[in-house]
Amino acid sequence: MNAQTYLFALVDGGGTVPPELGAARRLLERGHRVTILAEDSMESDVRATGATFVPWTTAPNRASRRPEDDPYRDWECSNPLALFARLLDRQLVGPAPGYAKDMTAAIDTVKPDLAVCSFFAIGAMVAAQAREVPFDVFFPNMYLLPAEGMPPIGLGLKPARNPLARVRDRAVRSLTQRQWNKGVPALNALRASYGLAPVRELFDQLRSARKHLVLTSAEFDFPARLPDHVRYVGAVLDDPAWTTGTAWTPPPGEDPLVLVALSSTFQDQVACLQRVIDALAQMPVRGYVTTGPAIDPAALDAPDNVTVVAAAPHSQVLPHAHAVITHAGHGTVVRALAAGIPILSLPHGRDQADNAVRVSTRGAGITLSRNATPQKIVAATARLLDDPTYAAAATELGAIINRDAASGALVHELEEIGVTGTVDSGTRRDELRVCPRPMRQRS
Repeated sequence: MNAQTYLFALVDGGGTVPPELGAARRLLERGHRVTILAEDSMESDVRATGATFVPWTTAPNRASRRPEDDPYRDWECSNPLALFARLLDRQLVGPAPGYAKDMTAAIDTVKPDLAVCSFFAIGAMVAAQAREVPFDVFFPNMYLLPAEGMPPIGLGLKPARNPLARVRDRAVRSLTQRQWNKGVPALNALRASYGLAPVRELFDQLRSARKHLVLTSAEFDFPARLPDHVRYVGAVLDDPAWTTGTAWTPPPGEDPLVLVALSSTFQDQVACLQRVIDALAQMPVRGYVTTGPAIDPAALDAPDNVTVVAAAPHSQVLPHAHAVITHAGHGTVVRALAAGIPILSLPHGRDQADNAVRVSTRGAGITLSRNATPQKIVAATARLLDDPTYAAAATELGAIINRDAASGALVHELEEIGVTGTVDSGTRRDELRVCPRPMRQRS
């Protein structure tokens, strides 16, 4: 295949970075040219792929993943309505003019065959559409847009199985859509300034993409009727670049190894991490905690049987692990499942409750509140270690994740630039996509 030119417009979402950059690296390995618009916090990760790094200059550009550099600070919002307003103002619509301006300049310089955008880079999508450059949107987790049969995102809901649950889903979906659509006037003002027609809903901007590339397995997600341009292309299981070169050896001893990882970005997780450590202190296990770049390991008090480090390549740790305790970010979840390891989820927000319910529904883990006591964490971790059905379910689902990750579907879809999906948001597949086993119901 002839070399093609790609322009990525990426926003630092922490766990979204490794799969999105993994896509870029795979294109580069195939001989393509890739330029990446990204934040300074991602510069070293971008350069590690071999891509050309271009910083956002008008759009938000965080210097690091430390909490003081976070422009969104979503952990401060306990009120869901306040969270909607903050996401619109600081992440989706408010910064869209800056993303559009930077993206327009990059398009004019790079002249890409295809643009590829993070979910939150709505302004970059406007610029690509205005310059008549086809663009794809990454979904580095499950499918996030409203879809028939899919439970509303954000609450950790299971698919509706009865009329009452379907009424619940319609009510929640209507409420959330009204909140998101408060950003439509500002989005349409931006679109008008670029000569584009108005949209009716905020997510119509994303629906104008050539393809939606969902970086997970269809069997991990819940079944739904989806537009024809949605593609499940498999998870990207790469370790974050900031863990590479980190030396790792298993802690001494023969007790089960429990890996703990609660987000690579700040979500006010120190207290939760400490409760997890206090729980592991009561158990005959070897705890191994990776705090990520947002948390200083010195902020935690660890007993002798728990090791706390800033970073370690999970691809090396997981083959030795017997359980994983996590916030349920998609990257940690799919890597744990790919290794056949059961998961204790302590969701903190964002898409994490939805990842957690997909794990527990398949029988591959347990979900607790992020405020769970050490005693509850002890009990749940013991269940994962003592009941082999959890590991069996994780192994079964993990085999599917590994198969899809190795399929090459992601690169195939990105290279097929001349082939477009159906972008009419009213177009649906003829049949309901059915998730095969494992679909186990656990209490």
